[in-house]
Amino acid sequence: MTFDAKQRPAAIRVVMPFVFRHWFNQPLATLTVAGGLLGATVADLFMPIFSGHLVDALTLGPADADARQAALMAFGAIVALGLTSIAMRMIGLQAIVPFTLKIMSDVARDAFMRVQRFSTDWHANSFAGSTVRKITRGMWALDLYNDTILLALLPSLMVLLGSMVLLGLHWTSLGLVIALGALVYVSMTVALSIRYIAPAARVSNAWDTKVGGTLADALTCNGVIKSFGAEAREDVRLARVISRWRARVRRSWMRYNITNAVQLLVLLCLRGSVIGGSVLLWIAGRASPGDVTYVLTSYYIIHAYLRDVGMHINNLQRSVNDMEELVAIHDEPIGIADAPDARPIGITGGRIVFDRVTFLYGGHRDPLYDGLSVDIRAGERVGLVGRSGSGKTTFVKLVQRLYDVSGGKILVDGQDIAKATQQSLRSQIAIVQQEPILFHRTLAENIAYGRPGASQAAIEQAARLANAHDFIMRLPKGYGTLVGERGIKLSGGERQRVALARAFLADAPVLILDEATSSLDSESEAAIQEAMERLMKGRTAIVIAHRLSTVQSLDRILVFDRGDIVEQGSHAMLMARSGGIYRSLFERQATEFARASAAE
Repeated sequence: MTFDAKQRPAAIRVVMPFVFRHWFNQPLATLTVAGGLLGATVADLFMPIFSGHLVDALTLGPADADARQAALMAFGAIVALGLTSIAMRMIGLQAIVPFTLKIMSDVARDAFMRVQRFSTDWHANSFAGSTVRKITRGMWALDLYNDTILLALLPSLMVLLGSMVLLGLHWTSLGLVIALGALVYVSMTVALSIRYIAPAARVSNAWDTKVGGTLADALTCNGVIKSFGAEAREDVRLARVISRWRARVRRSWMRYNITNAVQLLVLLCLRGSVIGGSVLLWIAGRASPGDVTYVLTSYYIIHAYLRDVGMHINNLQRSVNDMEELVAIHDEPIGIADAPDARPIGITGGRIVFDRVTFLYGGHRDPLYDGLSVDIRAGERVGLVGRSGSGKTTFVKLVQRLYDVSGGKILVDGQDIAKATQQSLRSQIAIVQQEPILFHRTLAENIAYGRPGASQAAIEQAARLANAHDFIMRLPKGYGTLVGERGIKLSGGERQRVALARAFLADAPVLILDEATSSLDSESEAAIQEAMERLMKGRTAIVIAHRLSTVQSLDRILVFDRGDIVEQGSHAMLMARSGGIYRSLFERQATEFARASAAE
């Protein structure tokens, strides 16, 4: 796995406009934070001036009444400036907390909304753990970014500019020395951060994401790991990834250390120039002890801010790098988007028409469907059969508009689904997958997912229809039982029955069953098959069949082969066709079943 920083745009040019857009969404809060912190900085900026006045007054001695008054006034000004600085800083700090939290919340929520709406292909090619890591790391990087810009860099730049101006008004040469030194220091720090640190940080972040994905992949598939006794193998696999992550992070951290050493060397040169210059002015009689105190106090403030500026710029670059992948999620186009004028679709009968549909998977040269036309009547029960890869699953995914067709159109009750909102379309289609996925929530919440406002009585009735009520009631917490991640605490048959109950409760006009009884034992299958017959009655039902015995009673069977419907008709009609694909598949399965039964 390689990462070429040169092939990607500079993160700072992508991330900073992204963050500033969120700042502009809160203009009053942005002004309050910036105003409070800049006010505190201005108060700090004038401290050295009155410190110099105080030293000059003290050198005249306590017997001088004017000196005493000047000393007291300078002391009072220092205290007043200190109180002003504290008050203004508190205003800024109090405002930045809700300001930053709102941006973090908005960004995380928006990223989640986009990820939810990305295409099926995007999710198939992405690690869930990596995606979570990108979002959470980017969220916390926003906190560091806001603190760095508003709490650190903005006040630092104000102090640097203000000090250079004030010193330049008294001694032009010192002002120029500080200006030149600050310019060299900041320019060097920015260049090192962008050109030297950022590429290494970007690579280390990518491997940090890789570690998260590897952990999530192994933890999600822990059952498979245990079944093969492969814990040690997975330990070795993670160790390899962590080893490469450690090497990348070490390089990144070492570059931070080298950059810091170079920064300190430049600051040492600047310190010698300023202190030496102020001593020369005093020797030449052009500066009083108070003036030297003012210069030294100003320089130490400038030095502290300059030293911190280097750290802040490094932190800024780090936060930008950490946000880069999050911003990429926001910039990622949504695979299937609603049309600008999309409206909710109303499905009553559930007639489905494929009108000369052409469909090409991304990256494939030849289309799977090329002018496919089929008409499924309202209330018709249709089975889809065929060899693996023949186009059965793609057919139902296109009905749900998980992909957009390349040509032609799909109509439901005469309405083009490409012009309908996806939410309205999918909410009126109930689907039971071959491998049902449950949320780590209660059984009641899982069953009611298609109808979140359903009553407990309706939930239990749906469970009874799916032959799930009895096993649920045997659980210690009944319908309040948490099922574990992806339903891992339930057996395959139990998960399937919960998914069926979810479909029963949804009561949608269109029903899609992807071999919904494949995980059930024979006794449960008979009961569920009977319930499914009742469920399909009066609804448009599409059944993807792997075991052909489940489609014998359907109204029509469509036989797919390489994206074409090569045969269609009832079970009896297709069995009467000598040399037909359906008959061949059915007879082969019957023979295999007979052999398996004899072996038992």
